[in-house]
Amino acid sequence: MTSRTWNNLVSAITRLPGVGPKMAERIALHLLRHGEEAQSLLQSLEAARQHLQRCPMCGDFVEAEDETPAQDKKEYADVPCEKCRDPKRDTQALCVVEEIGDLKALERSRAFHGRYHVLGGVLSALEGIGPEDLRIDSLLDRVKRENVQEVILATNPTAEGETTANYLADLLKSMGVAVTRLAYG
Repeated sequence: MTSRTWNNLVSAITRLPGVGPKMAERIALHLLRHGEEAQSLLQSLEAARQHLQRCPMCGDFVEAEDETPAQDKKEYADVPCEKCRDPKRDTQALCVVEEIGDLKALERSRAFHGRYHVLGGVLSALEGIGPEDLRIDSLLDRVKRENVQEVILATNPTAEGETTANYLADLLKSMGVAVTRLAYG
């Protein structure tokens, strides 16, 4: 198949993380062969766009409390997520992650019982992503406001992740906060 519609579909699927051209073709063929699965996927995606907002504290997704139409919905919810409201969590420890997927992975491990902060990416000079493009200001405000004693930097062990961790460590240490780095091995 070499139609424009086919190429557009495959191209759209390759923009998903970790999906190359061959995998995109397999996914496209599967969705076209199984229309009910494609329809279910579309409905689930639309429902997520309609009902999910970001937690104003950590940046995770939270179910919207209201029925505001998607085009009128603001990015951040008015009410924090369950993890941020949980009184059993350690309020003095804050784990900083790059993306929501990293938060979800740490939660599945059940190794951390504090609170989280999602940056929304990493510093990257090549991609033009600076501190103002990430949720760094809200992190610093949170550390002050919530009297956080320890910040655990759990950015990925890439050049950009290390750069981001070093940048944050310098900022946080100047605030008198203990900064640790998540071990990888």
